[in-house]
Amino acid sequence: MKIVTILATAAALAIGAGVAHAEIKKVRIGTEGAYPPFNSVDTSGQLVGFDIDIAKALCEKMKVECTFVAQDWDGIIPALLAKKYDAIVASMSITDERKEKVAFTIPYYLTPGNFIAPKDTKITDISPEALKGKLIGAQSSTTGATYLEDKYKGSDIKLYPTQDEANADLASGRLDAVLADKFVLYEWLEKTDAGKCCKFISPDLPGVNPDGTGIAVRQDDNELREMLNKAIKEIQADGTYAKINAKYFPFPIN
Repeated sequence: MKIVTILATAAALAIGAGVAHAEIKKVRIGTEGAYPPFNSVDTSGQLVGFDIDIAKALCEKMKVECTFVAQDWDGIIPALLAKKYDAIVASMSITDERKEKVAFTIPYYLTPGNFIAPKDTKITDISPEALKGKLIGAQSSTTGATYLEDKYKGSDIKLYPTQDEANADLASGRLDAVLADKFVLYEWLEKTDAGKCCKFISPDLPGVNPDGTGIAVRQDDNELREMLNKAIKEIQADGTYAKINAKYFPFPIN
């Protein structure tokens, strides 16, 4: 009798798991909408960018209907936990601190950090000692901000709600340098008029984002996380990822 009961229970759990999987038909995606070329809002009010295209490709692989929600960066994890959406696809670096609140997929891209400064800068050394007393900008609640606060304690650090605001102050001469993800800075330097003011002044700094960029879900949403992991591997294997990559960058970012 006990054996029968155990088998019946196992069967019920298996059926339940199958039903749970089948129930994931719609996924709400949270993103910032202020971090080009990864996520931004176009002139028609639509969310666009690398993150958006990746999310759409993943949803197609998972055979789920996806909708997008724009959310200010500082509130993006609290809104996930409040169930405003189901996953964050917003170029979020994987960190131990964030893993205390959310679960991450495998990385879907890797990006080093980098410093930029005005083209006429006298800065030739980006060591903490050399940048002592310099005014350095970064977006708040990012790995760049954490990196500065940990390693550049002698510098004056100014944090901004968005990367665009930090870049604007650099272009206006109100900052000595900015630290951010290399690919975001590349977009601004190479593809905007404002970015013509400035240049990269450091080698790549892998320590800014050592674990890469992942998709965040609530810690108990294991099934969604596993579905996303499987879809990430599939778009990388079938060429979909490479096509999206080439749309935004002339070099691979994974």
